[in-house]
Amino acid sequence: MRIQKFLSHAGVCSRREGEKYIKNGFITLNGEKLLNPATNIDTDNDIVCVKGVHVNINEKFLYVVLNKPTGYVTTCKQAGKKIILDLIDLKERVYPVGRLDKNSSGLIILTNDGRIHHRLSHPSFDHEKEYVVTVLRPISDRNLKKMASGIVLSEIKTRKAKIKRLGESSFNIILKEGKKRQIRRMVKSVGNKVDELTRIRVANIKIQNLKPGMWRFFNKFEQKNLLDQLGL
Repeated sequence: MRIQKFLSHAGVCSRREGEKYIKNGFITLNGEKLLNPATNIDTDNDIVCVKGVHVNINEKFLYVVLNKPTGYVTTCKQAGKKIILDLIDLKERVYPVGRLDKNSSGLIILTNDGRIHHRLSHPSFDHEKEYVVTVLRPISDRNLKKMASGIVLSEIKTRKAKIKRLGESSFNIILKEGKKRQIRRMVKSVGNKVDELTRIRVANIKIQNLKPGMWRFFNKFEQKNLLDQLGL
């Protein structure tokens, strides 16, 4: 198995991040620093360490839903910042799938199953992400339709979205992509500003009645349904 694929399956990092780990000398193979990203390993016999810690492919995958409060960043480590892993009381390491910016709240999936990161995050797989948005000023039907049909951001038009009005200044939006700060930029492009932004669903996983700062494991139905959707 190629080393980057091994790191991803072990839940250490994405394949792209794995290349950076290798370049930075963070990986050792059987006690020797590994610098060739094309290296293949024997998962049964080789010993792989990341920053001195032995890792292997975990047969016990964990799938967690977290309701991220505002003020937390969706990273595993950032000096001087409150990170979402501070909210998860688990001995096993899990990693966030995708991101929510610091001022947004809602559903984050965390797992040690590296197989699902790319498939849930990349727009080519067409998985829906659903949000509830409140803006500072009343928003017109015209502007809601404009956002739903696609907005040009950084010279690239967003994919069509499903939008449903909830109130004078609030709406529900379903995306099949996740550009950086996409909804905030879409709202800004029609002359308004996001006041509150909460993600309530990713694919078939819903936040339901989970309170901010709380987390839970997937139930068996959620886990099977999601893995089936991902072809795993």
